[in-house]
Amino acid sequence: MTGKFVWFEGIPFPSVDYSPEHLREVQKSFPIRDEDVLLLTFPKSGTNWLIETVCLIYSKGDPKWVQSEPIWDRSPWIETKSGYELLKEKEGPRLISSHLPIQFFPKSFFKSKAKMIYLIRNPRDIFVSGYFFWRSAKFVERPESLEEYFEWFIQGNSK
Repeated sequence: MTGKFVWFEGIPFPSVDYSPEHLREVQKSFPIRDEDVLLLTFPKSGTNWLIETVCLIYSKGDPKWVQSEPIWDRSPWIETKSGYELLKEKEGPRLISSHLPIQFFPKSFFKSKAKMIYLIRNPRDIFVSGYFFWRSAKFVERPESLEEYFEWFIQGNSK
């Protein structure tokens, strides 16, 4: 798969808001705090549903926070430059979203007491959701057919 991707240690990332230097910094330098909650998902696995659910749990069911603050501010993506900057400034327990594979995750996590929620979805559903998402995305190369996307998907290049 070619297109608008940044490759980092054999894994493709969208080129928008990602760079190998930044991903390395996240891995080596980002401080995970004991009170942090990490929301990890494979792409197209229901990430936004998970974030919304956890945010409503945090607010004891009161939707004011969810309705007044964008999802990317409530649970920023650690692997994006913009999310990383937001997370560095946040105080208190932080909700942190990520699609990072474990080998790229901040080393500090493994010495912390932070909690992780990992959402798993049926790969067939991920495949179908991913296909329709990438067919409409404007920031990456679009698959020409379901068959082409299937090849990307089974090679692990469907991010």
